[in-house]
Amino acid sequence: MISKGCEQCAEGGKMVLFVYGYCDQRDCFYCPLGENRKNVKQVYANERPVESDADVLGEARRMDALGTSITGGEPQEAMERTCRYLSLLKDEFGENHHTHLYTGITGGRENMRRLSEAGLDEIRFHPPYEQWGDLHGTEWEEILEIAREEGLTPAFEIPGIRPEREFVEFVDEGAADFVNINEFEMSQGNYRRMQEAGYELRDGHMSAVDGANDEILEEMATHSKVYFCTSVFKDAAQHRNRLKRMAQNVRRSFDETTDDGTLVYGKTWCSETRLRELGVPAEYYAVKSEHVELAWWLLEEMVEEGDLPRGEIVEQYPTYNGTVVERTPLESSEGSEERAEPAAAD
Repeated sequence: MISKGCEQCAEGGKMVLFVYGYCDQRDCFYCPLGENRKNVKQVYANERPVESDADVLGEARRMDALGTSITGGEPQEAMERTCRYLSLLKDEFGENHHTHLYTGITGGRENMRRLSEAGLDEIRFHPPYEQWGDLHGTEWEEILEIAREEGLTPAFEIPGIRPEREFVEFVDEGAADFVNINEFEMSQGNYRRMQEAGYELRDGHMSAVDGANDEILEEMATHSKVYFCTSVFKDAAQHRNRLKRMAQNVRRSFDETTDDGTLVYGKTWCSETRLRELGVPAEYYAVKSEHVELAWWLLEEMVEEGDLPRGEIVEQYPTYNGTVVERTPLESSEGSEERAEPAAAD
């Protein structure tokens, strides 16, 4: 069983709203934040820098977001900002826009009340690693009850460093609704610290850490309310599905969408008049300031037949900045010969 927030994430329907890069827990050797996110006040909606509320709403619309996850840094250290964005999203998209928040501190009743009133649905606590196994009878047990009393769904979300049955006990006791375990990973942000702590990559993996997966799966993840989220699943399902949602929303009539959620189209340098002369329907192209974009298969055909001298097939992400994945040059045989002549004369 997984939570509503996780279901939406698996569908690629959760926007990630990074609200604040600072965090008081400075000694977490496994913190994955890169240098561009750590100790910054810049807000990001997915990978898009946020300069206004319109950027947040625009990114949510771009991916047809079903909900939003609030993350950092530590969102509870920027409560005014966090609550404002929660209210903005609920006001714009309604109560069905599911929201959850990741936090490494307890925060107290006032914060739980403010978050609930602003529109937070679910809160996922990550206690400091050094306290694992000794959480009963502490503020961590108390905050679970407080969060529930204030109308929030309380849960734990932890990295898969080692199995810890106490988290399962909290679920069995009814204090927490579920436990999410993220496969322990190395990233650009934590690689050096992780190596210093004695961790290494698992053979054949780009990010997964060699370690306690089998024990975690045996001791914890057999529970119906414990979910183990692998690094492969995050990349192959969550991220790809989010791109697919974006691609379907932003694609033009002549763009082709791939199984990876990218967009493919053609690019050439000619006038709109020339395209009309060739009989290209208006819905098959878009005129830009210095080039024309059009259906890739149509461009390929026109270049092969010599109607256009050159072009390229472009594959790019459907994100706000449209990062290009690949460019494939196209050139007619006539264009190649014309270009080769001056070079030969040199």
